[in-house]
Amino acid sequence: MVVVVLTACPAGLRGHLTRWLLEVSPGVYVGKVSARVREQLWLQIQDLCKDGRAIMIHSKRGDQGLDFRVHKHDWEPVDFDGVHLIRRPAAPSSQSPMRKGWSNASKYRHARKVK
Repeated sequence: MVVVVLTACPAGLRGHLTRWLLEVSPGVYVGKVSARVREQLWLQIQDLCKDGRAIMIHSKRGDQGLDFRVHKHDWEPVDFDGVHLIRRPAAPSSQSPMRKGWSNASKYRHARKVK
């Protein structure tokens, strides 16, 4: 079983994948192909993806029963004691600014205690 998720990829690549896989949602392809075809599909995805991103998940023997590959993606696969996980990038501090000081509720509580 193979699942491919494409983001911002050219229409030619999407058309090429529909020869082998079913498009169940925009940019999401599912199918059952041999390992050789899967490898060739991945090479085609890497060649034709250009500025887009791609993730391929496929079945594999082992405890998890699956493996995945990423192409030009922020999330990266990591092997953690034999278990394959995806590491999300840390959010930059500019996206979640924490204001320094006390919250308004904290100020009100403190003011009640002082009275």
